[in-house]
Amino acid sequence: MPEKARVIPLRPDIETDPVPDPVEEPGDWERQVAAVLAFLRRRLTGDYEVDEFGFDPELTDKVLMAPLRPLYDKWFRVEVSGLQNIPDTGPVLVVANHSGTIAMDSLMTQLALLDHHPARRHLRMLGANMIFATPGLGQLARKTGTTLACTADAERLLAAGQAVGVWPEGYKGIGKPFSERYKLQRFGRGGFVSAALRTGAPIVPCSIVGAEEIYPMLGNAKALARLFRLPYLPLTPTFPWLGALGLLPLPSKWLIEFGRPIETADLGEGAAEDPMLLFNLTDQVRETIQHTLYQLLLRRGSPF
Repeated sequence: MPEKARVIPLRPDIETDPVPDPVEEPGDWERQVAAVLAFLRRRLTGDYEVDEFGFDPELTDKVLMAPLRPLYDKWFRVEVSGLQNIPDTGPVLVVANHSGTIAMDSLMTQLALLDHHPARRHLRMLGANMIFATPGLGQLARKTGTTLACTADAERLLAAGQAVGVWPEGYKGIGKPFSERYKLQRFGRGGFVSAALRTGAPIVPCSIVGAEEIYPMLGNAKALARLFRLPYLPLTPTFPWLGALGLLPLPSKWLIEFGRPIETADLGEGAAEDPMLLFNLTDQVRETIQHTLYQLLLRRGSPF
């Protein structure tokens, strides 16, 4: 039986080896085979680390993110800007718009920071309850660094110097009809802002264009959704009409922009208890994202 991994205290981002370069010269394949064998040996002997949330950085980088990289580079052709607004170290709260019927936008944002930020930062995402209530999916999400979308977990991660990602629109964002594309939904009660205020973490608004077109939601089979206990059951131009083929996302052009950080460290210890301040900061983040979305849409032009 494989040994269990070491559980380590929560700490700032755990660095992982860079993704191997493509084979370009004789002998590269031998080094790649050796790297794969070394990886398997570490997994079998338990010579790897996870933190108290179950996050496995090596497995995330080498295995779980691998099938998403062709989608990021070739299918969606993602262009990312504003990475300089994410610090190399220390806590930061990334707040983004949510869309696309399936939460592909959160995975692409995670990959943008892991593969393209100079510090290769892992984005610790806050996920909905349904993810962790689904057998197998919850454990897999934990491996990638995702945890429950609650203020307590957000504060613990930020206090440990992590980069944390939140999508405050939730199901209202990813489940909205295509006719309401790029119109932000309500941002909730500002729990993400209070977590940033209590830890002094800067808030970075993140605007994502492209996810709205991957599964254009033309209708919602509400009766079937209730039967299967789902928040919605989308009807798109390809699903369920084309069967499994309808699950293939459309190849829309993506733009991801990380905006200027909103500093919170100088707002004082009691700032998190001020409801008016929470409301104003939440509204500021929402308006910044909405305004940037309009700019990115003009810059992108055709969705495809």
